[in-house]
This record gives sequence, C-alpha cells and structure tokens, in this order.
Amino acid sequence: MTDSNKMWGGRFAAGPDAIMEAINASIGFDQRLAAQDIEGSRAHAAMLAACDIITDSDAEAIREGLLTVLSEIEAGDFNFSTALEDIHMNVEARLKDLIGTPAGRLHTARSRNDQVAVDFRLWVRDQCDAAISGITALIAALLGQAERGADMVMPGFTHLQSAQPVTWGHHMMAYVEMLGRDRARFQDARTRMNESPLGAAALAGTSFPIDREMTAKALGFDRPMANSLDAVSDRDFALEYLSSATICAMHLSRLAEELVIWSSAQFRFVALSDRFSTGSSIMPQKKNPDAAELIRAKIGRILGAQVGLLTVMKGLPLTYSKDMQEDKEKVFDAADSLMLALAAMEGMMGDLKPNAKVLAEAAGAGFATATDLADWLVRTLNLPFREAHHVTGALVKKAEDKDADLADLSLAEMQEVNADITQDVFSVLTPQASVASRTSYGGTAPGQVHTQIARWRAKL
Repeated sequence: MTDSNKMWGGRFAAGPDAIMEAINASIGFDQRLAAQDIEGSRAHAAMLAACDIITDSDAEAIREGLLTVLSEIEAGDFNFSTALEDIHMNVEARLKDLIGTPAGRLHTARSRNDQVAVDFRLWVRDQCDAAISGITALIAALLGQAERGADMVMPGFTHLQSAQPVTWGHHMMAYVEMLGRDRARFQDARTRMNESPLGAAALAGTSFPIDREMTAKALGFDRPMANSLDAVSDRDFALEYLSSATICAMHLSRLAEELVIWSSAQFRFVALSDRFSTGSSIMPQKKNPDAAELIRAKIGRILGAQVGLLTVMKGLPLTYSKDMQEDKEKVFDAADSLMLALAAMEGMMGDLKPNAKVLAEAAGAGFATATDLADWLVRTLNLPFREAHHVTGALVKKAEDKDADLADLSLAEMQEVNADITQDVFSVLTPQASVASRTSYGGTAPGQVHTQIARWRAKL
C-alpha cells in the first residue's frame, strides 16, 4: 500500500475515489423510495406535457418506461448501482436504457432536491397511514379485552403499590385513551405534511411555466408548499412522524412492562399465549415474555432515530446540504420497529388471558378499600375528610396489628376508634363494592367502562 493510501485503511485499497463513492452513495437504503420516486416522476411528466414543456409522445414514453422500471424493481430484477448514487439516478439511467432520448427530458424543471423531498414526504405520509391502521387494530383488541373484563376487579397501583380496586376493563381502556391520542398525533402530522415540494426545483423555483397545483393534486397533496427554500430544506415532517412514533412506542413499552410483570410467577395476573412466549434452553419450566420484552426495547431505536435526525438538522443553513442524506435510514428503521411492535402487541392482547381469581384476590390486598372507608365516614358520619383520613389510618393500623384486612375487623373493634361507626360500613369494604361506587365520569365502575367502550366503538 502506498503512503497516500495508508490513511484510508485496508478496505478501500482503491484510495480516496472508493471512499468518496462509499460515503456519497445512498442507493443501499433509499431504494425503498422507488415506488414513490416513480409516482412523483409520472406526475411530473404528465404535468410537463400538459404545460407544453415536453411533447405528449415523450410523456407517454416516459410513463410506459417508468411502469416497466417499477415492475422490474418489484420483481427483484433491477440492478441497483452504487456508482449512480441514489434511487433517482438509478431509475433515470434505466429509463434511458429503455426509451432513449425522451428519458433526458423527464428532469426538466426539476432538481434532485425537490425530487427527494417529494419522495420522502410521500413515503412518510404512507407510514402515517400504516401507523394509524396499526394503532386502530390494537385499540380494537384492547376494546375486546375491556368488554370481556368490564366488571372483573383487579388492584389499581400507584408507585407499584396496591392503591384502590379498579376493573380490568378500566385498565385496558386507559391504554385505549393513550393510543387514541397517538392515532390523533399521526393524523395531525399527516395533515400538516400533506403539501407538495415538487416544483421547488433546486431551491429557487423554476423559470418553466409549470403547474404545481396539478402535480400536488396528482400525488394526493392538499396544495403545493408556498416557499421553495422551505420545500427543499426542511425535514420537520419526518421529525414529527418520529415524535409521534416515539410517544406511541413509549405507551407500548409501558403496556409491555406490565405484561412482563403480570405474567411472572410472583404476580400470575395474566397468561401469555405460546405464540408470543419462548422457553429456556436450560430451565424447562420457563415461559418467557420475549415479545413483550422486545416491544419494551423498541423505543430505544425509535427515540434514537428522533434524536439522531434532530442532531443532523439542527445546524444546517438553508437550503439543501448533503447532511440530509442521513435522514432516511433513521426513519426507515423507526417505522419498521413501530409497525412490528404494534403488530406484536395486537397479537398479544388478542390472545391474553387475565386470571380473574388471582386479580380479585390481589384487588382486596394491601387495604385497597381504605379510601372507600374514609369516603364512607365523610358521607355517612359527616366527618371532615382530614378527620376521616385519621380514623381510617387508625383502623388500618389495628388491622395490621392483627395481620388482617379492614373487612376482618369486628364492628366493636371499629367502634373503639370511632363510636359512631355502624354495621353499614361493611358494605363498602369489598373490592366489588369499591369499583361499583366509582360512577363519576371516567371512573372504574363497570357502567362507566361500558360507556367508554361504546364511545370508542362509535369513534372507530
């Protein structure tokens, strides 16, 4: 190796030219934009012909040639070349092989800057639609769980300590609400990104008499973007997609964490199906919640993509810089991770079997009805809440000393703390009575759960 090549290392024996080709080429990943690239080119060619910038015959040749290129790519018969750098040049070179001179007219009034911007925007828009569909399917699975367990009592937790009884249906509906907001975030992001950058050309627009409204409409956009500099230089649509994906992945991670905990031998709240569990290579008794654990981990990749792209974009002057080539791999990986996590969680929630007996036993543990007792003291004996809180605390201490629950105390023992307590107090000391009493809007009472299920079924 010559001295001039030593600095490049053994892999690039050909020297700086090979290094430059390797760092400059994006075809290894942006070939995923092939369908969008061809869709944008077809719309652009049709517009050029309509505006008398190219002939109808050239436009027809371009249209037919692009369809052939697309069929070759979809069939796996297309030879992608790193020497041609990116998906745009690969498609154009193959088009020239197929139709000759007319291929060279396709790029009239267009730059790779607005071309990649429209390709990527179309791809991310499709991913918003995919996420909305995946979230909707998961919500449907959660609604099924909620309906089947609307009156099934379980412990509600704060600090992972037993707090108050709730219903299984109410717990499931909490995730429905979270995912509903995730769904809305993708819908909002899609609306904002639905403007076409095509026609901005390199950065300043074009002197050709193009019709940007025509291409925007052909590609399903609401309108053309209003500033050519902005059109080619920003990636906030991708960042907003990643932000929505990160929040959604966080919600999936929280649910996955609960499934990991609940399926353990120490909790036994749920049974995961064999489809979403694995065994151990050494311990035959093990049934590991691997799918849930992997979903829990996916947010690391998705959040990493968001931080990575923000970091790439934060210092770029207007307009296009080659740094922006680093936008796609992160988004591709995040989208793949999110859709896999949504599909796996939908499958798990469809198969999940809650253990009603264990859940009911746990719902009454840890003095979970203490708040109900305090509320009864306020409602029935007209005690100030702070005094009721003190009385309840004394009764909890008495039960603890006996290694018993509140419902196990006798009326006489309760009256040692407050003489006005009556037999009626025992009506509020069961988990079933506790959840039935929580009838405020959004509460855990079975009737409220059914109301929210009906609202969501209508909404979907």
